Formats: sequence, C-alpha cells, structure tokens
Amino acid sequence: MAKGKDVRITVILECTCCVRNGVNKVSTGISRYITEKNRHNTPNRLELRKFCPFCYKHTIHGEIKK
Repeated sequence: MAKGKDVRITVILECTCCVRNGVNKVSTGISRYITEKNRHNTPNRLELRKFCPFCYKHTIHGEIKK
C-alpha cells in the first residue's frame, strides 16, 4: 500500500514564539504538539493557538516539516 496517498496525515506543530526568541534562558526546549490534518481540506500549513509551557501563555503553533 502506498504511503503518499493517505488523505489524513500526521503533522508536528511547533511554537513560533520560542523559535523566534531563542527560548527562555531558564528553561530549555521548544513546545511541540502532534496532530492530524486532512490534506484535501487544508493544503496550506496549519497554524493553531496552543498553550506553550516554556512561554507560559497561549501562542501560535505552526506546522513544521518532519
């Protein structure tokens, strides 16, 4: 069975605030979430507002490449 033909794919969401600011000096790490999206309904990159434990607030998490 071909892997490239699946409609629902797994994507990784990464905090855009942590990446831009280089993460706090106190905590090391970048907030990441794993979710799924429908390739046909959302062909663009996915952006969701999620809680970042390193920033201690809700920030925009954008889709990254695997």
